[in-house]
Amino acid sequence: MSRIATEVDLSPDIRDLEIEDDTPVDNLITEKQQRLLTEPLYSQSSVFDCPFLAAANVGVFYAVRQPPIVPDVFLSLNVEVPENWREKKNRTYLVWEFGKPPNVTIEIVSNKEGNELGSKLRDYSRIGVAYYVIFDPLQQLGDTLLRVFELRGNRYQEMTETWLEQVGIGLTLWDGVFEGKHDRWLRWSTREGVVPTGAEQAEQERQRAEQERQRAERAEARATRLEEQLRTMGIDPDV
Repeated sequence: MSRIATEVDLSPDIRDLEIEDDTPVDNLITEKQQRLLTEPLYSQSSVFDCPFLAAANVGVFYAVRQPPIVPDVFLSLNVEVPENWREKKNRTYLVWEFGKPPNVTIEIVSNKEGNELGSKLRDYSRIGVAYYVIFDPLQQLGDTLLRVFELRGNRYQEMTETWLEQVGIGLTLWDGVFEGKHDRWLRWSTREGVVPTGAEQAEQERQRAEQERQRAERAEARATRLEEQLRTMGIDPDV
């Protein structure tokens, strides 16, 4: 007698789960900073040797009956957004669907109401986020601009360095111009330096091409002068 296997969907019922509430970004500084922490990772394909997801203002759901945590930015390695990302369960970060919490969450402080050093610190440790980063550009929480916490056991320990060993990337404070605004920005960094944006990469390539063109012109000018000198000496440079 043959048996017919029936596939049973054991996924939680999320039909009533609110995954979007259209809450706007709170200020221009945060909006630009979020983009500076997501766009470069996608512009530079060699940063990671595995699939990853970097996102801003996307809810992280760790339990069906609990509200999501919504970090300003998160990074999760070894995950891929499903092809059918219009489906409800694929439009947000459900920990049970991706199989893991994000590796890094970043909060950009804009006021004293976010409780970044209180409830958020506890929440991210509870769901198992390896690194929790607080960037305080307006110094709402004190004089420290950047705090990095690493999960050790089930509690966070503040780090004295900003290299995230488990992720293979670091963070750095960078003084410079991004989209026309000069400020101190938080940026990803490798051992070689900051991870450039797509625009920065294009400018670097343009400068390299210009330098190559100038070198070629100088070499051609030197060759022309040498030919002229040989001719004044009665020597045919083509022989």
